[in-house]
Amino acid sequence: MGVHDTVRNHPEWPTLAELVRELAFLDGGNETAFTLASGKQSRWFFDTKPVMMHPRAATIIGSLLNLRIQAMGGQLVGGLELGAVPLTAIVVTSPDADPALRGFMVRKSPKGRGGRKTNNPPGIEGTSLEGGGDVVIVEDVTTTGGSSILAVERIHRDTDCKVIGVISILDREEGAEKAFAEAGVPFESLLTRSDIAGL
Repeated sequence: MGVHDTVRNHPEWPTLAELVRELAFLDGGNETAFTLASGKQSRWFFDTKPVMMHPRAATIIGSLLNLRIQAMGGQLVGGLELGAVPLTAIVVTSPDADPALRGFMVRKSPKGRGGRKTNNPPGIEGTSLEGGGDVVIVEDVTTTGGSSILAVERIHRDTDCKVIGVISILDREEGAEKAFAEAGVPFESLLTRSDIAGL
């Protein structure tokens, strides 16, 4: 889907785009300047950790993600460590959050035990997912979609929850949209690489 119109037309969206460009974006000038976590090489690099730790940017991210999560009907929000952990906290503590919205995280490698109090399966921590519910997976930067698809698969395999969508702060536009379409999971982002690289 790309960036939903309600996000792109939000009065704070241009400010978020500027903050991401200022705090997270590097243009290496040639196609092999950076090696990404996926192993792919790219001219562009995005480190959204400084964006998530910036008060103004985090406030806008929280508002925009909650706008879309509520439109989707999400009851639970979370994703794969590490990027989704601060992002989930931003979402659930935002003044714009539905008071009933709850967060969780998925470990890349389960520690061998589940939540002692929550009865979550090993590697899924935070809010109890025992009763099921509609989940929105969040991610900071999406390249191929592999990390979030891993989280989607774990949620579907190990819980009674249903993933109804994935939202990323930034889509690098390198295959994630197609991968999520093939997995049957709606995907959108707050920004795309073109939005930032074109500024």
